[in-house]
Amino acid sequence: MKNTRSHGLVALAMGVSFLLPAVISQSDREENQTVQVSHLPGFHGPLPFSLETGYVKVDDSNGVRLFYYFVRSETNPAEDPVLLWLTGGPGCSAFSGLVYEIGPLSFQPDSYTGGLPELVYKPDSWTKVANVIFLDSPVGAGFSYSTTHQGYKSCDTKAVDQIVIFLTKWYEEHPQFLPNPLFIAGDSYSGLIVPPLTFQIAKGIEMGDKPLLNLKGYIIGNPLTDRKFDLPAGVPYAHRMGLISDEQYEIYRETCAADTGMNRNIQCKNCHDAIDKCLKGINIHHILEPKCSSEYNGNSDSGRTLSGYGNAELGLSDISSECREKGYSMSGIWANNRAVREALGVHMGTVPLWLRCNHGIAIHH
Repeated sequence: MKNTRSHGLVALAMGVSFLLPAVISQSDREENQTVQVSHLPGFHGPLPFSLETGYVKVDDSNGVRLFYYFVRSETNPAEDPVLLWLTGGPGCSAFSGLVYEIGPLSFQPDSYTGGLPELVYKPDSWTKVANVIFLDSPVGAGFSYSTTHQGYKSCDTKAVDQIVIFLTKWYEEHPQFLPNPLFIAGDSYSGLIVPPLTFQIAKGIEMGDKPLLNLKGYIIGNPLTDRKFDLPAGVPYAHRMGLISDEQYEIYRETCAADTGMNRNIQCKNCHDAIDKCLKGINIHHILEPKCSSEYNGNSDSGRTLSGYGNAELGLSDISSECREKGYSMSGIWANNRAVREALGVHMGTVPLWLRCNHGIAIHH
C-alpha cells in the first residue's frame, strides 16, 4: 500500500556510524513509500517541476529497498515516455544523472562560497520531454539500503532481477503510466546492466507478465561493454582526436594487431607505455576539460566519515571551478545535510554516509 507523506518526517542520525541500518519501526516501515517534494534545501522557491522520491522493497528476506527520484515530464506527462535512468560505477547514485547529466537541477560551483550548495533549475533537461525515474541501483548505491549484511551482496544478474521487481511494483503504484512508451537508459557501467535488463523485460512481456509494460527500447551512453573491446578502442580514438601522432598510431597497428588488452607481447606493451606517456596530462573522461586532482572529489568511500563531510566545504576553495570535481564534491555536502534528507524522505539511520559513488559495495561481476 503506497504511503504518501509530506517531507520532513525523517532525519539523519548525524555523527552515528554503523554497518547496518538501525531497527526500523512502523512494522519494518511500509513496503513502498513516496514523498511529493515541492521544496528542496538549497533551491530558492518551489520546484518548477514535479518531484517524487521514494523506496521500493525488492527483497523481502533481506529488507532491500531501492531509492528513486521521479521527475514527471514538464510538457505532457500523460503521454510522454517513461525513462528509467541508471548511473554507472557500479555503485554510483542516480543523483548524478539528476544533477550532472540529464536532470533539471544543477549545482553552481563558480559561485560557491560555503555552506549548503545552491541548486538551480536547468532548462535543457530530458524531463522536458520525458518522465524520468532516477534509480539508485544496486543496493548500496545512493540512498538504497538493506537491513542485512547478506542483502548488500550483489552481482549484475541480481541487480537486473531487483530492477525488474522495482519496475513491477513501481508501475503497480503508478498505473497511469503503463500506456506510456518505456525506455531503459544509463551510462558507463550500466552498459552491462541496461541490455540484459531490457531483454529480461522483453521476455516478461512475451510471457504475459503483469503489469504489461510498453517497452520501446534502450539508450546507453559511453557504455562499458567488454574489456577486450573497450580497451583497444581507446587508441584509435586518441589518434582520431589528435592526441597521438600518426607515427605512434602506425607503430601501434603493427605491434598490437591482436591487442585485446590482456596478454600483450613486449613490443605491444612498450607501445602502450609510450602512448600512456603521451596521454599523461589528458583527462580521459572528457578530453576538453583539465585533468584535475584533489584530496576529496566526492566520488568514493576512501576513508570519508560523516563528520568529515561537515568540513568538506573548507577544501572546495582548493579546487578550480574549471574542474568537474568541484561540482561532484558539492553533492556529498548537499546529500549528507540533515534538512536535505528530511526533504527527500530518507529513512533515518539507513545510510550514515551518502557517497556519489560507493565503490566499496560488494558486487561480483
